[in-house]
Amino acid sequence: MKTLYDVQQLLKRFGIIIYLGKRLYDIELMKIEIEGLYQNGLVEKDDYILAELILRREHRLEIEKERK
Repeated sequence: MKTLYDVQQLLKRFGIIIYLGKRLYDIELMKIEIEGLYQNGLVEKDDYILAELILRREHRLEIEKERK
């Protein structure tokens, strides 16, 4: 897993498709969903951590883009 698209594909395996119309909101909801999957034992720790890091990076980049 390297990109936001990869995280989306992980969520899609569980029937979770997220599109709120604003990328920042999509990222935040993906974070919530990934955390829920991990807490329920559906996602392995390594996948969870990697997805979290990707989502944090994308969130930071999106915030920086909005500030400009």
